[in-house]
Amino acid sequence: MEYICIGKIVNTFGIKGELKIRSYSDFDAERYKKGSTVYVFKDGKYLPFITASYREHKGFPLVSFRDLQDINLVEQYKDCEVYIDKDARKQLKAGEYYRSEIEGLKAVDENGNVLGTVSAIEETLGANNYMRIEKEDGSEALIPYVPAFVKEVKKEEGMIVIHVVEGLL
Repeated sequence: MEYICIGKIVNTFGIKGELKIRSYSDFDAERYKKGSTVYVFKDGKYLPFITASYREHKGFPLVSFRDLQDINLVEQYKDCEVYIDKDARKQLKAGEYYRSEIEGLKAVDENGNVLGTVSAIEETLGANNYMRIEKEDGSEALIPYVPAFVKEVKKEEGMIVIHVVEGLL
């Protein structure tokens, strides 16, 4: 089975076993719906858990797992990452991509000049996401992940085409 990271447990919340998660997913309500299976990576193992509840609080998913609805049972999972089975991902519409499909692509300008490699897609709460590009010289650049700059994703060719304007890089 291949796993996809969808978040990181950052803390407990209350005494009833809820976990506060920093989400890496745009589909939290779907990922954590009651009865769904997620995997917590702890001590080198992917441990399966069945979701008992999900809600949002101040921009963070709060999730509890079946048979672990006590703070004393879940504290051990703080700082662990949460995964799903890759096959559980839903198909996206044309022109939409999962982060894992963008990260690692070669970033090129519209003339085909290599700018670097996409090392991460970073969220800004409420604003546009950014692509972190590791440039050829070892430095990094943040490029807004918006159509004005991202002109084309050529997944099969392993590249993403960026419209470069003065001061962007």
